[in-house]
Amino acid sequence: MGQSNVELARRGDEAALRGDLDAIREFLHPDVKWHGGDPSAPGACRDREQALAFMRRAQGWRGVGELVDIIDAGEKVVVIMRRVASEEGQPAALSANLTTFRDGKAVEMVHYPRPEDALAAAGV
Repeated sequence: MGQSNVELARRGDEAALRGDLDAIREFLHPDVKWHGGDPSAPGACRDREQALAFMRRAQGWRGVGELVDIIDAGEKVVVIMRRVASEEGQPAALSANLTTFRDGKAVEMVHYPRPEDALAAAGV
């Protein structure tokens, strides 16, 4: 039996925190889409190489933040993250990705600035 989608998401997050893009490559489908609700919008990632390039750039900004929770929603999971605080003394905001898996690979990741919107989109 393969790994659950929650386990896959956790492994992907752990790899991101380590900066292990080779491990993340294995987790992403070659045609993965990663966007903020519109896959055709400027800045949206349309394949694995674009997603990895974005992650590479994000590592240089302020880091990837920390995992808060992963919520199972069938073939999807909601990955709730706490971003790195932008200014000293400012609380770090929560955000979420709604990630869809097929055959053990992430095929789509939709970013939501508010975790409750990702949960609603997942139907949980």
